Amino acid sequence: MGRDPTRNSMREHIAHLAARLMAEDGIEDFATAKRKAAKQAGAPDTRQLPDNEEIEAALRTYRALYQQQHPEELRNLRKLALEVMSEFASFHPHLTGPVLSGTAGQFADVHLQLFVESDKTVEIELLNRGIQYRTSLSHLHIGEMPVEVPVLSFEREDVTFHLALLSPLERRTRIRSGRGGRVIERADLDAVATLVALS
Repeated sequence: MGRDPTRNSMREHIAHLAARLMAEDGIEDFATAKRKAAKQAGAPDTRQLPDNEEIEAALRTYRALYQQQHPEELRNLRKLALEVMSEFASFHPHLTGPVLSGTAGQFADVHLQLFVESDKTVEIELLNRGIQYRTSLSHLHIGEMPVEVPVLSFEREDVTFHLALLSPLERRTRIRSGRGGRVIERADLDAVATLVALS
């Protein structure tokens, strides 16, 4: 039985709508972008929703066509991420999210993972630097286990940084964004420095 071309066409249409929402409205969450795009497209059938990889591909295409300034904006975000990572080098920072993958827009948040014995050491470091921060929790899967990870967020040059605090043992563990979700890609300080140098 062949594929339904109407369904494939709708799936592609939703992917491009979601990509535009992410590029123009600064939406970072794929699930939110998909839901809004499906609503715009009048597609209540969730089986027609594209996966994150399809939206990422559409987002790269959209930026190449309509946002020629994107490479410079991305480089500036990565340079700023590298600066903050250098300041927190003792906590083995790793960059994750759209700034690493290359899909981040001008006003994207920067997501870092820090690996620490005690969360308090990072809070003390922030206080010593005079950095005001707020706290929240992120729901991740470490291996097959769901966990709530503390996150400290602050502003730097109009960019929001989110520091997810993990244990040193979790540097060697695959961390997923949710049950059945993708493994979160991450890059250490040296890898980010290379990305910046090559851009």
